[in-house]
Amino acid sequence: MKHLIMAVLACAAIAMPGRSQADEAQKKRQIGQASFYVREFEQEVERQRGGAKATYRSQKDALERVKNLKSEYPGDEEVEELFRRVKKALKKSKGDYSEVDEAWIAYKNNEENLRKQIAAMAAEEWNKLLAEYGEAVLPRAFPTPDSAEVTVDDLEGKYVVLDSIEYPANQFYGETGEFVASGKPSEGYYFLAIGGRDWLGPYEAVKRYRRNVDSTLGDVRKWTVLAKFHNVTMENPRPSEDGAGAAYWGWVMKPVALYVPGHVVATRDSAGDKTGRYSGEDKVEAIKDGWYTVKSVPADVTPEKLMEIFMTAIKEKNYPLYLDCIDPERQQTEVAQDLMRYHWDLHQERFHKEYVHATFGPAKITVVKGFDDGNELENFFLDDDEKEELKKAAGEKVEEADVESKAIDPNGRQLGTPTMHKLIRRDGGRWYVEDYEPRF
Repeated sequence: MKHLIMAVLACAAIAMPGRSQADEAQKKRQIGQASFYVREFEQEVERQRGGAKATYRSQKDALERVKNLKSEYPGDEEVEELFRRVKKALKKSKGDYSEVDEAWIAYKNNEENLRKQIAAMAAEEWNKLLAEYGEAVLPRAFPTPDSAEVTVDDLEGKYVVLDSIEYPANQFYGETGEFVASGKPSEGYYFLAIGGRDWLGPYEAVKRYRRNVDSTLGDVRKWTVLAKFHNVTMENPRPSEDGAGAAYWGWVMKPVALYVPGHVVATRDSAGDKTGRYSGEDKVEAIKDGWYTVKSVPADVTPEKLMEIFMTAIKEKNYPLYLDCIDPERQQTEVAQDLMRYHWDLHQERFHKEYVHATFGPAKITVVKGFDDGNELENFFLDDDEKEELKKAAGEKVEEADVESKAIDPNGRQLGTPTMHKLIRRDGGRWYVEDYEPRF
């Protein structure tokens, strides 16, 4: 028996090295697989270049595999190196962070203070309007006067305050015009006419207010309107795509004033340069002039500095400065002017809802047309006369600069990947922003 036990132990001793080699091979396979996913995760994070991302394709596999390896092989040098790498990538995947400077968000405080000033003027103007029309304003809007009992003549010179005008949500094109519906079958309908200058003038004034004063107005969905009785008509206020739906009698109303409580009042202005005006419009530029930190673009501005000025013009709502930053050749037509206003509104919305600042990297300048007198390699082979000759032959010199921006959200986190902006300079003149459309 003693000899048998010793033989069994000897066999076990011989088998042990074989099992150890299998374990080692398995560990190498596990580390190799984990290394693959860690490398994929690192590359995904690197491509984000400091921006956060909702999901990373390889993150879960990388984290789970390294976690299991660390539990199974504690203290292993290769596993510890993988752990350090995946930890570093995980931290970077959350995005780069900066400490938010108070100067970055000063524009928000300025805007809020201006909003309050205009809102106070608006409230005073609205109360004066209601007092002016006095008893001609119906004491309540709903239920509406019954068109089966009351005629248009009975309501001549009468007004009503509609405080739940949802535009553009309740806009519709009817048989007799373009309207915004207010009401319901049980209480009656008002059809606010929005196809004429009575609406378009004040509405354009409100758009100017949002563009020049108050970005938060874009979050408002309901309007208050003082409106005059004009007619009665039958319309379908909830038409489906094929036009089907029930039609109802309703009062056609002409707008007199648009009011957004806490923000602005706008009225038609037939005698002014525009067909509408908003409360305090003539005072806005003087107030804003006091907070502008930049008022002009230096002739020797660098591409990086120009992008900073361009951003500042948007944040401080300085539209003339915004225009002065943009390539004049992109401003030549009415369509171009409309596009610049459209993208101004988008920039305003983003600095209101998404980010509060941007940083800019060094410009990469290239000559895209004409003679490049800064090309040291080529110029080594040319004397001064040859250079001058080539300059004349090449014509206008056009340079382009690529400047990268990184947007920063209100918490100091980099938002998304960096964005490239293109600037242009002609014949050694001033730099201008060529593509003003991209987000920061």
